[in-house]
Amino acid sequence: MKRLGKWLLVIAVVLTGVFLVLRTPDTDPAAMKAKYGGAPSQFVDLGGGLTVHLRDEGPRGAPVIMLLHGSNADLHTWGPWTSRLTDQYRVIRFDQIGHGLTGPDPQGNYDSARFVETVETVAEKLGLTRFVLAGNSMGGGIALRYALAHPDRLTGLVLVDAAGAPASAKPKAGAGNVGFTLARIPGVKLLMESITPRGLIQRSLKQTIVDDAVVTPEMVDRYWELLRYPGNRAATAKRFGRSRVPFTVAELAAIKTPTLVIWGEEDPLTTVEGARFFNQAIAGSTLRVYPGIGHIPMEEAPDATVADLKAWLAAIPPAAAGT
Repeated sequence: MKRLGKWLLVIAVVLTGVFLVLRTPDTDPAAMKAKYGGAPSQFVDLGGGLTVHLRDEGPRGAPVIMLLHGSNADLHTWGPWTSRLTDQYRVIRFDQIGHGLTGPDPQGNYDSARFVETVETVAEKLGLTRFVLAGNSMGGGIALRYALAHPDRLTGLVLVDAAGAPASAKPKAGAGNVGFTLARIPGVKLLMESITPRGLIQRSLKQTIVDDAVVTPEMVDRYWELLRYPGNRAATAKRFGRSRVPFTVAELAAIKTPTLVIWGEEDPLTTVEGARFFNQAIAGSTLRVYPGIGHIPMEEAPDATVADLKAWLAAIPPAAAGT
């Protein structure tokens, strides 16, 4: 028994040492805000202790487009679209709860209804009447939920490799993203709240994006540093602990908002089968698929996607101007 006790002590000491060596601490909030929250960023108080990191750019009298980023991303993922849209549109993007410089939700609530509520609160805070809502990945799923809950608010809906297709449209075994896979394993996801190596983030992005040249050191740093913004890793673990309920054809049949479905044909996370599902289920929707593009078309193919977006927007009734 004494020998067993000694061995257990040695193992405990070794594991503690390994943890301390591998541990990646939270980033410093002030440093992150200085690096990623400069002009034209705003920090908008939505009440209840929640302050969101937001950017509101473009002419105030122009039609409004609101952009929702995906899981573990941030508002900067929409930079390539924003720079190509603000000549004609007012573009609003923000870090969603549990992400970026917004940080964790004070309520600790990451249900889809809470994300939808946050979108509505942002719209009310900015005095928006009607607008186009676009979302990538998780953001696409939230955009769909918002369209179902507030159809009167939207003049257009844009789904960019959106989450929420049924199981048959998910990746095959062995495909996907190593970071997301690990984050769904109960014991591992808790460990990832303290140990999140930069190399894991880089590998995850390279599995998500087809063109390695898009995955710059600056992109990897941004994802890695903002994931480690205080509270974001715990929020990620909580989100990934939730069960996923896909959209049904009956639900999507209720969407009457003009809808554009944009998809990377080589997306390993939300496969192109999902694009076809949404396109078939949402009456009158338009589908655009991009060969050789992965999960984040707005960063991988900004020129092509914005050109198609602008052509589609020109063909639907204009959004009421936000003030």
